[in-house]
Amino acid sequence: MTVTEQLSALGQILAHGDLHSLFQPILSLSERRILGYEALTRGPSNSPLHPPVTLFAVARHAGRLSELEMACRRSACSRFKALDLDGLLFLNVSPESLLDPAHQPGRTLKMLQAFGIPPSRVVIELTEQTPTEDFNLLDTALHHYRAMGFSIALDDLGAGYSSLRMWSELRPDYVKIDRHFIDGIHQDAVKREFVESILKMAKASRAQVIAEGIELPEELAVLAEMGIDLVQGYLLGRPQEHPSRDARALLPPLESIGGMNEEGSDLSALLREQPAVHEDTPIHEVLEAFRAQANLNSLAVLDAQQQPVGIVHRHLLSEALLKPFATDLLTRKSVSRLMSGDFLAVELGQSLQQVSRLITSRARQRLEEDFIIVLDGRYRGLGRVIDVLKLITELKIQQARHANPLTLLPGNVPIQQCLTRLLQQRRQAVICYVDIDSFKPFNDLYGYAKGDEVLLCLAQCLSERVDPTRDFVGHIGGDDFLLVLGSEDWRARLNHLLEDFQGLCRRFYRGDHLLAGCFVAHNRNGQREEFPLLSLSVGVVTLAPEACARLDASQLAGLASEAKRHAKAIPGYSLHIIEAE
Repeated sequence: MTVTEQLSALGQILAHGDLHSLFQPILSLSERRILGYEALTRGPSNSPLHPPVTLFAVARHAGRLSELEMACRRSACSRFKALDLDGLLFLNVSPESLLDPAHQPGRTLKMLQAFGIPPSRVVIELTEQTPTEDFNLLDTALHHYRAMGFSIALDDLGAGYSSLRMWSELRPDYVKIDRHFIDGIHQDAVKREFVESILKMAKASRAQVIAEGIELPEELAVLAEMGIDLVQGYLLGRPQEHPSRDARALLPPLESIGGMNEEGSDLSALLREQPAVHEDTPIHEVLEAFRAQANLNSLAVLDAQQQPVGIVHRHLLSEALLKPFATDLLTRKSVSRLMSGDFLAVELGQSLQQVSRLITSRARQRLEEDFIIVLDGRYRGLGRVIDVLKLITELKIQQARHANPLTLLPGNVPIQQCLTRLLQQRRQAVICYVDIDSFKPFNDLYGYAKGDEVLLCLAQCLSERVDPTRDFVGHIGGDDFLLVLGSEDWRARLNHLLEDFQGLCRRFYRGDHLLAGCFVAHNRNGQREEFPLLSLSVGVVTLAPEACARLDASQLAGLASEAKRHAKAIPGYSLHIIEAE
């Protein structure tokens, strides 16, 4: 298709509004609900301009980008209203269109008013395809959107030309992590570090993080483990003309998101079955409820389906009613006038660790405030933030007490607990007993400090080769470690582990020992003996769900130790596999 034909096709599309809007859901893991939908535009299905990349490239080349984006917004809003979708509408806008001299502020608001969509339900999502230079002008443009009630999102964080500076300068309400950093995050420690840093910056800037481009259950599990609540991707729903409205049909069960390191305790111990109020309840009745219960800090506000729509905190209600004439003006109004829509609601089945991560990632969550606990989206009661943090602190102290003092990996007590949980949950897994060959003579020859470096090196290799949401790594003691792998690619992980350790150990040897491939040290009988360089022996037990009922944790550990003894009998790097029966 020639350039002239492309421009002609674009003109036809803009003249007739021949665009198709698809919607991809953005979900909240904690509340198991749909936060909103991102609107995505396609050209006519029979046109070379059907792919959005081509469509927008031609419009940019023709100087009609702002015109095309306005047409896309009109199409998206029209379909969003016609489908009567719940939640927020995320509209893609490029900074260059906002900076276009032909851009007319206020058109989007007028269009929304025509469709009956309030600006509070719309998020302007900045998508950067070309470098942004005039941040002051862009900030001014976005200030107008914010003043009208819109929220702002920054798309593809980490992929754009200046996305980090845009975040710093513009302070968006949402930041979306680029798909590159989500792809294979369960196998990449560096990507996990990047996302962790994003979460810290988001907390400081009071932004909510959305992980987009999720395609694998393992990716979702890692992100949930890290405390990311808002998610989007093909795994959860592809862009569709008629998107799903049922979050529970799109999300995996809660128990499949937790890892072997989770304690497994849900929020039942924290649940306080406090009464709630309907969103139409008059404020004077809410005041009476607080007066009647001196220890009542908060009240959940529910809709007709018993789903939370807000929360009223005692201290905020008191502050609001202290204003001049506020009592006379507001007490007969409904509580929806004073409730906070910025609340945390979590499913009863979530673990204490998951909820703790959600709480600490929220910059606006106060220690003295409550959060809402739901079951299948319906209100069950309240939980106190301070109670969660107290229990987590107790767990951390307990974990530290039982951790290996050198590597800080879980020691024998947590290892025993992990194996017990594994059998109780009847999971399919492999249990690996990892031992370093020639470690004692190496330790005697090179000294204990160098030996400790080797143990720390192996601990690092083990930690980097596990999926934190499905696997477990512990330090039995000395040069003995235990791995529990729930991943199907466990063989590849072990092979990479052997390669990693072999490569990293080279720095620990003297040059002549490295050249010779061996070293001479005293054996257990005090005689000088030639020993090969350090290697790993791994005993592997494959565990099927049906075998779990016939074993206890001690028997399972014994099988792993037996497999390790067989592996040790083979010189050099070795792997011996037995099946649990």
